[in-house]
This record gives sequence, C-alpha cells and structure tokens, in this order.
Amino acid sequence: MNPEQIKEIVRNRYGAIAQGAASSCCAPTAAPSSCCGNTAERDIDDLARRMGYADADLNAVGDGANLGLGCGNPQAIAAMQPGEVVVDLGSGAGFDCFLAARQVGPTGRAIGVDMTHEMLKKARENTVKLGLANVEFRLGEIEHLPVADATADVIISNCVINLAPDKPAVLRDAFRVLKSGGRIAVSDIVMLKPLTPELAAVKELYSGCVAGAATVADLSRWLAEAGFSDIRIDPKPESRDLIRDWAPDLGIEDYVTSATIEAKKP
Repeated sequence: MNPEQIKEIVRNRYGAIAQGAASSCCAPTAAPSSCCGNTAERDIDDLARRMGYADADLNAVGDGANLGLGCGNPQAIAAMQPGEVVVDLGSGAGFDCFLAARQVGPTGRAIGVDMTHEMLKKARENTVKLGLANVEFRLGEIEHLPVADATADVIISNCVINLAPDKPAVLRDAFRVLKSGGRIAVSDIVMLKPLTPELAAVKELYSGCVAGAATVADLSRWLAEAGFSDIRIDPKPESRDLIRDWAPDLGIEDYVTSATIEAKKP
C-alpha cells in the first residue's frame, strides 16, 4: 500500500471508533478472534490502568475521552510543569491532552492534533463538558503539524507515530515545533522482529498499531538525524500481555512491544 492508502485505512478506522461503530481498541477489526472481545464486555478504564494511569487520571477526564487506544502513559515521563505548552500528536478524543492541560495549569496550554474529523468533534465536545479553557484541538497530519515553529515545551503522543507512513517526517516536524531545550515524551509500539508474510499481508494491522512499527535502531537514527539529543528508547516487556489481548490468535506479542521514547532538542 502507498502512504495515502495507509492514511485512509487509519482515518476510517479511528473515525469509526469515535462514532462508536468499531471496537475501541488498537487492533485489527478483520483479524481472527478480533481484538479484546465485544466492546460492551471490555472495561476501557481497566485497560488504562494496565497502561499506567491512575484512577485520579480517569476521574479527571470524565466519560468519553478515554477510548482505550493507547499502549502506555506518556504523562508518566513528560514531567510537565505549570506554564508549559504541550502538543499531543494524534490526540484522539482528548484523554492525554486533557490530563496535560491540568498539569500545565491556566498559564500553560495543551494543543491536540488529529487528522480524523470525528475524533476532533468528540474531543471538542469533551472540552466543553470539562470546561477547560487552556486546551484546543487542530485538524492536521502529524507529519505536517499545524503549529508554529518553537511553540512547544514538550510533545507527547500515545501509540500514534507508528501509524504514520513517514516517521522521519513526523520527528523532523516535532523538532521544528519544539522550543530550544524542549523534549518529546512518547509511548509507542516498536518492532522486535519482522512480521511473517502472512501477518504483513493483513492490511488491518496498519490501523492496529502493529504493521507500521519501527525498530528501536531506526527510531534512534531518525531522531538523531532530526537533530535530537539525549535519545532514550526503553522497550517494555511487561506490555506483552496487553498486546496479546489486541488480537489473541495472531501472536503479535512476539513481534512488537510497547516502549517509551524520550529525546531533547538542544
């Protein structure tokens, strides 16, 4: 598939999730024994707890923001401070963006960027419900962020960069948007070994946060080429059970794992 075809698959998948027409989890819809069972049987708050979020986080965002789509908790590594500007790549219904907005406080700002109209609509509705004045959501692709140069103190993202066909472009634009001394704090999926030809042929794995994953070596190289320093990528072996639940019959936990990705702009 070419990049536009991949983007269309991802856009359609997450648009359907935002509208409640697809299972709210990061896994293929067409896979055997499709992910996580029936949506009504799943506890997305429990999924968030497994990713490292606390009950206080879940209570702070209310209903409708947590769709169970992440693979970790970038909040835990971002060390956000009052007054900072945060940009969330692939902000979805606003879960991480709302938590960031509360951490940076009224003198700070959180900007969510998403390419899916349905997700933006949901995030903006959630913003009104929460009454947050220091958060906004913008339509755009993370390869071409609708954010001015040197705007952000920190960039966060949760299981989204793997979905982008051109990951080096994502990292270059993140570097552009960051202030000098700014940082990225990302939870994402990394590739442990190449997929089998059979798995690689399942197009839904591109929207399932699997087929588009990059290796630690490639991500490290792309970050360095973009200009980042202090690069640290830590795979999380404990995510194996979580990833297995995405598509129980496919064995994808043997090929990918969650990881935290950190780097700084000099």
